[in-house]
Amino acid sequence: MTRVHLPSDAEIRALHERLAPDADAFELVYTHCEIVAGIAAGLAGPALDAGLVRAGCLVHDIGVYRLDGPYIRHGVIGYGIMRELGFSEALSRFCARHTGVGITRDDIARAGLPLPPGDYVAETAEERLVMYADKFHSKTSPPAFVTAATYLREIGRFGPDKAAAFAAMVAEYGEPDLAPMAAAYGHVIR
Repeated sequence: MTRVHLPSDAEIRALHERLAPDADAFELVYTHCEIVAGIAAGLAGPALDAGLVRAGCLVHDIGVYRLDGPYIRHGVIGYGIMRELGFSEALSRFCARHTGVGITRDDIARAGLPLPPGDYVAETAEERLVMYADKFHSKTSPPAFVTAATYLREIGRFGPDKAAAFAAMVAEYGEPDLAPMAAAYGHVIR
């Protein structure tokens, strides 16, 4: 496998600071990305590229800062930002491929989603882990950690196939221990 040049944590933080419209947005999004990175680190196996997973976690929600419509668009917006700024395809894909348990061309057509036609599905093991880890923390107000059972109920409203896909990921990766992180960040677990 060809190694992808990855920006440092400090470079990614600087990118967030530059794109965030204000300090509150930066704090919300960047803290979420750090939390997702911590969750992913606890679930990652030795065969994964840990540096790519960490960088993917830290950039996956970069599109939130330029969101100009429905939230579901933040991934494709983030992908566009990353590519526009010259980041690799491998790193940029984390933005577009982390939403839900993946969004397919058929999902877009069937639900009339405001996304360009395409498949926004995690394809690599690293993309899949970032997508999974992201499900355990929400940027709601106030931010909260989310149990697998809670997310399973939430994703179920999009169809039994989405619930089954998440259940398969729970079986594959297991559930993270959210209590220590919830205590460290002062966020509830729901």
